[in-house]
Amino acid sequence: MKRVFLTLALATCLLTAWRATPGAQSDVLRQIKSQALEKSQAGALFDHLVNNIGPRLTGSPQHKAAADWSRETLASFGLENARLEPFEFGRGWVLDGLVVEMVEPWYMPLIGYAEGWSAPTSGEIAGTPVLVGGKSAADVTALKPRLAGAIVLAQPMVTAFVREDRPQPTTSEAAVRIGAPPMPRQGNQSQADARAISQIVREAKPGVVVRSSAGEHGTVFVLGRDQGDNAIPSVVLAAEHYNMVARMADKGIPVKMRVNVRSRFLTADTRSYNVLADIPGTDPLLKNEVVLLGAHLDSWHSSVGATDNADGSAAVMDAMRILKTIGVRPRRTIRVALWSGEEEGLLGSRAHVRMHYAGQANAAAREQLSLYLNIDPGTGPIYGWYMENSAPARALFDTWLEPLKDLGVRRNIDGPIGSTDHVSFREAGIAGFNPVQEYATYDVRTHHTNVDTPERVREEDLRQNAAVLAWFVYNAAMTDTKLPRPAAR
Repeated sequence: MKRVFLTLALATCLLTAWRATPGAQSDVLRQIKSQALEKSQAGALFDHLVNNIGPRLTGSPQHKAAADWSRETLASFGLENARLEPFEFGRGWVLDGLVVEMVEPWYMPLIGYAEGWSAPTSGEIAGTPVLVGGKSAADVTALKPRLAGAIVLAQPMVTAFVREDRPQPTTSEAAVRIGAPPMPRQGNQSQADARAISQIVREAKPGVVVRSSAGEHGTVFVLGRDQGDNAIPSVVLAAEHYNMVARMADKGIPVKMRVNVRSRFLTADTRSYNVLADIPGTDPLLKNEVVLLGAHLDSWHSSVGATDNADGSAAVMDAMRILKTIGVRPRRTIRVALWSGEEEGLLGSRAHVRMHYAGQANAAAREQLSLYLNIDPGTGPIYGWYMENSAPARALFDTWLEPLKDLGVRRNIDGPIGSTDHVSFREAGIAGFNPVQEYATYDVRTHHTNVDTPERVREEDLRQNAAVLAWFVYNAAMTDTKLPRPAAR
């Protein structure tokens, strides 16, 4: 026992001495930068996600393929216990084909996409669309007999477009709104009227509901959710094309459309899958503590999810490769997580938190999760971190940020950011943070749209992202400092 005690004591002393050596820290940073900037695999990882796999809608075969490939790739990097963690999601959905055209008074293919979890149409539907957008609930009630089996234009013509990106917090000292600008409302219809009209339309059993996007120049924002037994066929058109058809219908100009949604629901496996893998800790006193690095692997279906979030997933995976390749021996365990179901409401990360960290039964594990670092909204370089109004955490992050100034980092931001996976951890009382990235053209052009394509991503930014993430995770795994925890919600 004395020999074991002396061995542990000596190992702890050596680790403490090594941590305190500036040369050792500088050498790790030098190796991280060399791997990230000169020997990067982030571009190849990104390329596989967006070109070999493509859209990764939660519950789809493509998402499962992405999860399997990510697990195998992390294992090939030498990470331990690379695994899939299933959670109950619900039925999946696949779109096998879509036709959406104007056929009279002239022919024109229309820019449109089926909403996620749209029901299929009963074959091809052709006819004059019925415009209910902008009408009162009483007017729509009067139109109800015409809606059965019809092509229904459900929204008013688009007059307010998404034309502003969120401000860049790192370029101004002024208080700025954190988060994406809200979608503009169309017309003056109250929410109560909108809900009533939606219910009237649903009860009428239309052939297909056609909605408009608030994007401009052919940009289409496409989401969706499973309506269960109430699911009806639904398509989103580019605003300009929707307006063209709706304007004709409103003026009584004979206009006809042809729509065919070929979709199907998947029920054989109602689970989805997070991906996890580890670099084990080495400090006898801290190796059971965990520093978690994550990004969401899923995307929407109208494009390949390049900026949301293949770029983040590729950077996270390469950060882990870098740390394994240079042979770091972290005091705490470093774990990577690639989440599913983020787009449907942070479902994968929330399921993980429920399984491992929430509630009294998980109090010990929750205490051992030292920190969660996430990367998601935005693209381009990491400029700093949203510090969630934690002055102690900012002091630590400012220290870690300083030696990265040559990579284009700027500064950390006091305020918070919401609607991404670090929120799942903060809700459970665990420190979690997300970086500040570039938003120019992100909110108006790529976020949740049909043009979230590889052209929006630069490989040099992926390299920088991987370097920054690897350095921050490494420091979090080595530091003596305990980050303060947010209040659980």
